[in-house]
Formats: sequence, structure tokens, C-alpha cells
Amino acid sequence: MTSRTAGLAVVAVLLLAVGGGALAWVLFLKGDDVAPLALPSAAPAASAAAGNSPIADPSAGTTLAPASAATIDAAALPGTWSIGPDSVVGYRVRERLASLSADSDAVGRTSGITGTATIASSGGSLSVTAADFTVDMTSLASDRQMRDNRLRRDGIETDSFPTSTFKLTQPVTLPATATSGAQVDVTLHGDLTLHGVTKTVDIPAQAQVNGSLIQVAGSLSFPFSDYQINAPSIGGFVSVEDHGTLEFLINLAKS
Repeated sequence: MTSRTAGLAVVAVLLLAVGGGALAWVLFLKGDDVAPLALPSAAPAASAAAGNSPIADPSAGTTLAPASAATIDAAALPGTWSIGPDSVVGYRVRERLASLSADSDAVGRTSGITGTATIASSGGSLSVTAADFTVDMTSLASDRQMRDNRLRRDGIETDSFPTSTFKLTQPVTLPATATSGAQVDVTLHGDLTLHGVTKTVDIPAQAQVNGSLIQVAGSLSFPFSDYQINAPSIGGFVSVEDHGTLEFLINLAKS
């Protein structure tokens, strides 16, 4: 074989390898381009005037109506609140093709959430005194079934770790404006169990009263090593960064 022929053969092999990696990225790990979870607008009149439609979550198949301007009596808040319809929890990770950043994030979500939160009143102040939630990780779905199947045995390994939980370990005092329908900032301090590992975390979140619901949205970014998760990789061509983000938007209804 001449040196020129050998050189052409090497180039052809490289092109096939790179092409195969690109194809794997397009068919398996190409990002979903889904907007982060967030509370619906607290001003439905302004939202309608701006021509905005209800917030849609294509991955989870849910549609959230704009927030109600109605207030709720503070006396109705104490008690037990359970996970309601259209609650969503999921992940967001950045993918890479070789050494180049991918064009979008990979997003998987589920509405398989159960649990309750307890609100108490003391001296005229309201606080969340307990909260305990469980997520069915096996029901996580993205826009690509190949990715979902891969995560059953790789990455978060849902076959081996089918649930994830969060348990509040410190009360959350609610601002006085919480009953007005305004969005308020809260920090959720508790134990997050993911991939069989439990860590104490502080999750920044926003909450609002929306009609008869209490809605809470937030996110937490963390390195995979915190939860002993190995970042999935396909033949060295396609990989994800070594950290990810947990996202959630939950609706709580009075039990």
C-alpha cells in the first residue's frame, strides 16, 4: 500500500468514526431545548396583554395556567398539603460532542411525585414545618427513548435506584406577603437522596399562592460525584458534563 493510499484510508476511518459519533449524538443525546421550570406569571392580566400563552412543558405533557390574582385567607393555610396535578420534577445536563459544547441541554422530567408538606401558624407567623417528597425515577422521560433506556443502567441508574427523596429538616418561615399571591423567595434545607446517596442541601426556590394551590419552583446544581454518579459517555465521542441540575415545579393542594 502506498503512503498516499494509507493516508486516505486513515482519513476515511477518522471520518467514519467522527460521523458515527455525530450520528450517535443526533439520535441519542441531542438536547431537548426545553425551557427551565418556573412559576407561572403572578400577573395573568399583564401576561394576556403581552400575548403570552399558558406555560407548557412538552417533556412532561403538562400545561400550567397563569397564576390567579385572588388571595387566600391566611387562616386556610395551616394544615397538610399534598402533591397535586401537573407537578413536575426533572434533570438538566449539558452534553458534549468530542471537545465541542453541544447546542442545548438534555432534559428529562416526570410527574411521578408523591408526598406532603405541613404548614403551621404560631404567633401570627406561618411556616412550613415538615415536607417529605418521593420521585419515581423510573418514569423520567425526555424526547428520546434511547437516552431514557440508557439511564436505566448508566448515569442515574434508575433500575438500581428507582426512587429519589427529599425531606425538609428545618422549618421555612413564610413572608407576610405569601398570602397575597406574590412570588416569595424561600430556601429549602433538607436531605436529598439520589442514586442511593443522601446529602444535606439548601435548595433556593420561589413559592406563590395560585388560587387554591401553593406552587413551589426551584433548582439545584451539583457535581455528579456528590451522588456517586458516573457521567454517561458513548465511545468517547459523546459525553455529558460532570454536573447536572435538579429542577422542580410542584403544586400543593390542601388535603
